[in-house]
This record gives sequence, C-alpha cells and structure tokens, in this order.
Amino acid sequence: MPAYERGGRGGGSSGSGGGSHNPGGGMGGGGGMGYSNRMTFDGKSLRKAIQRRTVDYNSSIALGTELRPSLRDHRDLPILRPNPNFIVNLLPTSFHLNNPVDSGATKFWTPEGRRLITGSTSGEFTLWNGLTFNFETILQAHDTAVRAMEWTHNDNWMVTADHSGVIKYWQSNMNNLKVFQGHKEAIRDIAFSPTDVKFATCSDDGTIKIWNFNEGIEEKILTGHGWDVKCVDWHPSKALLASGSKDNLVKLWDPKSGRNLTTLHGHKATVSGIEWNKNGNWLATVARDQMMKVYDIRMMKELQTFRSGKEELSSLSWHPIHERLLATGGSEGSLTYWLIGNDQAVANIDGAHEQNIWSLDWHPVGHIIASGSNDHSTKFWTRERPGDPSEKSDEKPDGLNANEQHWEEGSFI
Repeated sequence: MPAYERGGRGGGSSGSGGGSHNPGGGMGGGGGMGYSNRMTFDGKSLRKAIQRRTVDYNSSIALGTELRPSLRDHRDLPILRPNPNFIVNLLPTSFHLNNPVDSGATKFWTPEGRRLITGSTSGEFTLWNGLTFNFETILQAHDTAVRAMEWTHNDNWMVTADHSGVIKYWQSNMNNLKVFQGHKEAIRDIAFSPTDVKFATCSDDGTIKIWNFNEGIEEKILTGHGWDVKCVDWHPSKALLASGSKDNLVKLWDPKSGRNLTTLHGHKATVSGIEWNKNGNWLATVARDQMMKVYDIRMMKELQTFRSGKEELSSLSWHPIHERLLATGGSEGSLTYWLIGNDQAVANIDGAHEQNIWSLDWHPVGHIIASGSNDHSTKFWTRERPGDPSEKSDEKPDGLNANEQHWEEGSFI
C-alpha cells in the first residue's frame, strides 16, 4: 500500500504506505511524459520501453499565486470549458472550496509530496516519484509484512509496524534509528498525538498501546475491545483516541487515564477503518457491513450514514482541503467519493482494482489520491481535465499502476 508523507494508514495483506507534504494546495494537470528506458542484462531485454504521464501541480500553484490578489471569490475564477485548451486555467483545489466535487481524484506520500512510499507483504519499502511515477529505490525494511506507516506532524519521522508486532523509527532519508517489539501480534494501525510526543498502536492482540515517542517506552495499555483492534486515530487537536475493532464496536478513549469514554454501536460487522476530520468534530468509520458512518462528537450522534449496497468497505480517507469530501475503498476493488450532505455517492469507479483496496491516501495538495490493493498494485488517480471524456467505455478505469508501471485502459484522470 502506498503513502504520501503526512500520515499514512496501513493494513491489509498488500502492505502499507508512508506519506508526502506540500505547502501549496493545488491540482496539477497532465503535463509531460516520463519514459523508462529498455534495460538489458546478458543480452536479454528485461522490460520494454513504456510511457508514463506526468501530473505536475507546479503550474497550477504558480497561476493561483499570480491570480490570488485579484480574486474576490469563486465567481472570479478562470473559465473552464470541456476543451483541452482550457487545461492551462486549472487552479489548485484550495481555490474550489465552493465545489468540493471538482477535487475528486477518481496512498501515502512523503511530507513534501514529491514521493510516495509503499510497503509490501515481503517487508520492503518502495519509493516512487510523485510527479513522473518512476521507480526510485527499494529497501528491505521489515522481516514480515508491513502493516502500518505514519508520519509525525512535523514531517521529520516515520514510524512503521509489521505483522510480527515490531515497530521501527525512520528519518526522512529512510535511515532506521530505532527498533523494538511493540505487540505480540500484528500491529494494524498507528496514530500520532497532535504534538508528536506520543503515538498509539492497535493490534490483533485486542489492545491499544500509548507510547512515548522520544524514548520508545510503553506508557499505557487500553483494553476493552473483545477482539482484534483493526484501526485507531488520534484527534487532530485533543487528547482523544478513536478505535474500531472486529467486535463491531467503535470506542473513544482518554489516552491520559486510559479510560473508555464511550462506545458507539453503529456497525454490524468488523470496523475496518476510522479517521477524524481535520475540523475535529466529525469521525468517519467504515465496516464490512457495507456502511460508512460519520459521527458528530459534539452531540455524540450519527451525522450521516452512507451505504455502498454492493460490497464491504475496507478503507477511507478525508480530502486534505475540502472537509466535506472523502473517499472509500471496497472489498471488490471499487473506489467511491462521498460528500457530506449528499445521500448518494458523487462518483464511483467500479473495478479500480481487481481485489480489496486496503489503503487510501491523498496527496497533501489534494490533487491526487493513491490506492493500495490486495492485487499487489498501487494506483494514482487525479481529477478530470478540461476536454477529458466524462464516460468511459472500457471495463477498467484508468490510473497509473505503480507496481506494473503502465497506464490501465480507460482512465479517470
């Protein structure tokens, strides 16, 4: 699974991701083309030459910076028409706050947004270029499957965990400085406190542990779930943890006292993903009962329930710019976009992957979303550009498949 720096969420048998950061907030159009050379070894061709699209957001950020002083609101934005000539008018997603659907990018990134890190079941990290999608390097990071990856909020460190319960600290240059045993069974998720002083891990052993990041010392063990704990997330500004488990329950915790504050009984099957909205008021959960629920913790009630109606939901990710927009991944490979306030999905990509989508992560700029699947592939999706066809006749949607390094037929770009 892939990860742009700035928080990644791991899990699933295909691995986990890291993350990426960019101070902008933009959307890149399809720029130039990247090429991979034919390689030979002992006279044998290893891989044919292929073309890869480049998704460059720099031009849109430059245009936005130039126009910002003269823009009063969205009515002053450059006109976009269904013609490739209008691609030059594309602006960053932060300029389209009036219409979040424009930012739909039908996994995890490095903090500056230039690279994507993916973790695999073989314990390897793979580093990909976030603009040209070229393979850059690969390293053996863990002895067992990578299950979770998370960047600190200051972007200086990445913490990863594997199927055997081992936790590792990494600098941004992928230098490993600390290794220790965190749980006796597989660790499924990692979440940092707002100050990066502490972090939480959840495991198949049914516990959540609070760790001192600097010393790597266990401070508290949270118990209360009756089965494997599959996901955990720390509130963006408060001392509050949320977790989801195979016992179908969502629990809120006080990490200081270790006390279970409340339990939400909204799901009827394993809770597979959980994430706080950046506004700190909404908590989204997905489960194998084919439902996604968004809770408003100010009232401790469901704000909205979304039903996929056809497959279990296994992952989710809030958009970094538009707080009402989020994406979910399904057990049969569908990628779906939802908008708070709308009963139906605003967009859906059936067959985005051939198997379960274990992880999703938006680029920090918000113009690309990366998906990692049990089909051993990582794909990148970006919003449609002016002139792109709105309907696809091919069975498979288009996206860059990082593992196979080619563009699938029929793209959602």
